[in-house]
Amino acid sequence: MGLLRLLLIVVLASVTRAAGGAEIVGNSSEGLLEFSVGKFRYLELKKPFPEEAILRHISSNVTFVIFQIHSQYQNTTISFSETLLPNASVTGTDKGLVSILRPEQSMCTWHLETLDPEPVQNVAIPLSYSESDPIPGGCNLEFDVDIDPNIYLEYNFFETTIKFAPANLGYARGAAPPSCDVKTGPDSRWRLQYDVYQYFLPENDLTEEALLRHLQRMAKVPQVQANAVRVVTLTADDKTSVSFSSLRGQGVIYNVIVRDPFLNTSTAYVPTHTYACSFEAEEGNCSSLGRVSTKVIFTLFALLGLFICFFGHRFWKTELFFIGFIFVGFFFYILITRLTPIKYDVRLIVTAVAGSIGGIFLVAAWWRFGVLTLCMLCVGLVLGFLVASVAFFTPLGNLKIFRVDAVFWVTFSCIAIFIPVVFMGCLRILNILSCGFIGSYSVVLAVDSYLYTSLSYITLNILRRALHVDFRRAFVNVPFQTNDFIVLAVWGMLAVSGITLQIRRERGQPFFPPHPYKLWKRERERRVTNILDPSYHIPPLRERLFSQLAQIKGLFQREQPAGERTPLLL
Repeated sequence: MGLLRLLLIVVLASVTRAAGGAEIVGNSSEGLLEFSVGKFRYLELKKPFPEEAILRHISSNVTFVIFQIHSQYQNTTISFSETLLPNASVTGTDKGLVSILRPEQSMCTWHLETLDPEPVQNVAIPLSYSESDPIPGGCNLEFDVDIDPNIYLEYNFFETTIKFAPANLGYARGAAPPSCDVKTGPDSRWRLQYDVYQYFLPENDLTEEALLRHLQRMAKVPQVQANAVRVVTLTADDKTSVSFSSLRGQGVIYNVIVRDPFLNTSTAYVPTHTYACSFEAEEGNCSSLGRVSTKVIFTLFALLGLFICFFGHRFWKTELFFIGFIFVGFFFYILITRLTPIKYDVRLIVTAVAGSIGGIFLVAAWWRFGVLTLCMLCVGLVLGFLVASVAFFTPLGNLKIFRVDAVFWVTFSCIAIFIPVVFMGCLRILNILSCGFIGSYSVVLAVDSYLYTSLSYITLNILRRALHVDFRRAFVNVPFQTNDFIVLAVWGMLAVSGITLQIRRERGQPFFPPHPYKLWKRERERRVTNILDPSYHIPPLRERLFSQLAQIKGLFQREQPAGERTPLLL
């Protein structure tokens, strides 16, 4: 009897050990990934090896689960089954699926794979919600998946646009979903509100680790509200599409939180990110944003601007060339960009040539006619343009009223004209201020061609508004981080130093130089009438030119023999 009992204990122990070993093998077997609710997990996907994600022990009060997976730029596919179906799978860098739970269901599975030949680093998380929480994408009529919690992003040089499907009210397990468009009362999905959030990654950081780490701050509702900036709130009557200004080379994460104000509940969509550039492009990719033509032209422009910042008022003609270059170059670039399809490098070179001609023309106009008011009007308008651009670079530029082009351009023009009008009684102060601020800002533009800084968008946003019709609907938010504070300090230091130096140096000096043409004409008349002046005896210019040409011609003629040579003198 004792031997039988001992044998029974041994058999039971072996069975228990086998069962436990099977569970360990199942949990750690290749192709099966265990997840926990609300916890991120890093994983690597390879092309020939799909993975299966599993979530166990789901609570009974959970009615739906959102599983989302993120990568930097390589696509990942997530589906409900091994067979990829259009309405049950999504592919991209930031994608997710909503699993509506059946009664008594306590486990969910998803299939993950990639078609990229290189291994893909991902971070994934499942998030659970109750029946009172709104379902993101529950009233989808535009995209393939029936319930689509994803945010779709498109970008170009000018703007980045995000689109998402409307949400629906939550409901209990096993119940029928509420109708989306049957009624529009307070007991329907039309009471929902959508908060759009924007989060900036660290400047000049294009690493995969940084992106996947910061994406974890944009997945859950409390973290999104704590870390990101709410840009706009949409109602069910608004179009579920928002545009932002594109920040090329700057990482940005977007997310939408749908709120139910009656039940005081909320749900986050699947966050999406962009750098407004391609990591895989052969030319102009994210790691090499600055073109050689841009660096060369803006570096030369900055050197001239730095000279103008400290010596512009003293070297008046050089400053006029600088102002004319800006004035003509800006409008000429807009003209050829809107009317011709030529490439950027050619466009930039042609603009530089046109700007140089404009600068020479303004100098020639001053030399011949000497109209100080006209020249200072050009100088004041360029300073006014910079002041107006700074004004619309602030949150003032995001006001809804300025999305109307007529209102925007009239307000912008009034600010630009206001500056020269105010300083028309003290033109020297206006000129020195223009030299300081405009000359030092050219250094900011040159820095941006080598290292990203948000301050370049002060004027670039105005240029985009003039070039692209749809840019009027874009929010012009930019990050303001360590690099920007440093560049802002340098800009302010250069401007203040240049203005102070010129004011002190010009104290007691004439306000502006005299009319060059009158001086030249007076000097010429003096030379003609004054015989004692040495310059009176200088031959005319034509004779001097012929004399110089004759001397040059003599250098290429063969030397003639000097005559007969005789040894008689020897």
